[in-house]
Amino acid sequence: MLRWGLVPYWAKDVTVGFSNINAKAEGSESEPAFRDAFQRRRCLVPVDSLYEWKKTANGKQPYAIALADQGLMALAGLCENWRSPAGECVRSFAIVTTTANELCAELHNRMPVVLGPETRPARLGDEQVDPHQLKSLLAPYPSEAMTCWPVSVRVGTSKTTTRA
Repeated sequence: MLRWGLVPYWAKDVTVGFSNINAKAEGSESEPAFRDAFQRRRCLVPVDSLYEWKKTANGKQPYAIALADQGLMALAGLCENWRSPAGECVRSFAIVTTTANELCAELHNRMPVVLGPETRPARLGDEQVDPHQLKSLLAPYPSEAMTCWPVSVRVGTSKTTTRA
């Protein structure tokens, strides 16, 4: 299990991870917090769907986003190991994001990088690729291979409700 919010190995404390939940594809290879992970510790984050919120006249409407065939998505991730002063090892990760495809752009200007099965070996280092080829994998996933639908506004809230 990994903690969401990448904590670089050189961080003074674990709280830096709160600002590192996402890594922009554009520049993550040179950003100090993500540079080493981009070169050596890439991972896949399996999800069946993700959520994004669309601003409406009545507030924010959450939408689920998934593959059109409802299969698992493999999001591009970066992972890191950090050791606390007390010796505790914290394994953490960030999701790599890119510009949104046409479907997701209706909801937000960015989206996670979704990797097709053919790109996963290169992403994980199972195949030799140069840095330029590696960066080319971090592109928007085709809109026609995805779907989205509105979901309950209860998504993403920590409030609990009681029933009478």
